Amino acid sequence: MLTFITLCTFTDQGIRTVKDSTKRADMAMEAAAKFGSKMTHLYWTQGQYDLVSIIEAPDEASATALGLAIASGGNIRMQTMRAFNKDEMNNILAKMG
Repeated sequence: MLTFITLCTFTDQGIRTVKDSTKRADMAMEAAAKFGSKMTHLYWTQGQYDLVSIIEAPDEASATALGLAIASGGNIRMQTMRAFNKDEMNNILAKMG
């Protein structure tokens, strides 16, 4: 499984209905399974981003489809970053020669 970190901000719609955000989070976690993925962590944060999640997905296409499905609800905007563990990074570094 590949790891992705998402940085999310509430849209105007999302902040108007912020009291439902934990319910929406449960629905998003359940939806991940439909894409062969798992949302392993989700945090509400202070500062520039309102939510941070860690998602494990079998490939980039699955992670992208999950992100689009969640964002299409109109409550958040997402920025997704591929994250590499130590072994993956070592493989990348080995390609440098």
